[in-house]
Amino acid sequence: MTPVDRHKPRSPLDLFVSFNQLALQGFGGVLAVAQRELVERKRWISNEEFVEEWSVAQVMPGPNIVNFALMIGGRHFGLGGAVAAVTGLLAAPLVLVLLLALVYAQYINNPHVVGALRGMGAVAAGLIISAALKLSSSIKSNPLGPPACVALGVTCFIGIALLRWPLVYVLPGLGVTSCMLAYRQLKP
Repeated sequence: MTPVDRHKPRSPLDLFVSFNQLALQGFGGVLAVAQRELVERKRWISNEEFVEEWSVAQVMPGPNIVNFALMIGGRHFGLGGAVAAVTGLLAAPLVLVLLLALVYAQYINNPHVVGALRGMGAVAAGLIISAALKLSSSIKSNPLGPPACVALGVTCFIGIALLRWPLVYVLPGLGVTSCMLAYRQLKP
C-alpha cells in the first residue's frame, strides 16, 4: 500500500466508532476482523504495518487488541485518540457481556446453550486460522525469509500446544531468538 492509497481516521470519534464496530464484529477474537477492517477496508495501515503493530501488541502486557487500539489511536490523535479507540473497543462489548452473563446464569445447564458455546469455539478457531493464512503473505518481506519464519512458528506451536510450555517462557525465548536472527540478517 503506497502512502497515496492510505487513509487516516477523520477524528477521535471516527476511531471510537470504528473500534466499537470492530469489537462488536469480533466475538471470540478480533484478529481477523481487525485485519480486514483496518487494512483492507479502511486502509489506515498496510498489511506489513499491521503484522508489526500486532506483534508489539502481543508482547505488551494486557489484551492484544486493547494494546493495538492504543497504538493506532495514539498514532493518529495522541492521548485523545488512544482513549477514543480503547473506549470504543470496550464500551458496547462490556454492556453486552454483562447482559449475557445474566442470561447465561439462567440457562447454564441447558444442553442447547452448551452445544452453542462449543460451536462458537470451533468458529473462533477457524477465524484464527483464516487470519493466519491472510497474514502469511507478509512473511515474504520478512528479513528472516519464509523458511525461518515458518520454523519459528512451528516451534512456537510445538512448545505451547504440544509440550504445554508456559507462554511466559516460549514467547521471550523465541522472541529473543528471532530478534537476534533478524539483527544478523539486517546488520550492514
